[in-house]
Amino acid sequence: MQKALKGADYPMDGAAMADLAESNGADKELVDALRPMREVDGPNGVMKELKGQLGGDA
Repeated sequence: MQKALKGADYPMDGAAMADLAESNGADKELVDALRPMREVDGPNGVMKELKGQLGGDA
């Protein structure tokens, strides 16, 4: 997750995070999970929103 959102300038909404993650080489599952998210204030907010949505160590 940290690699995917490297360079994030919070607060960010899901569309902006998805675009950033995609440009950082994130897989499609993560990009698709980020896109509909509401605006979050930082990495902890991202993790809270994604909890239980992704397989692996998200």
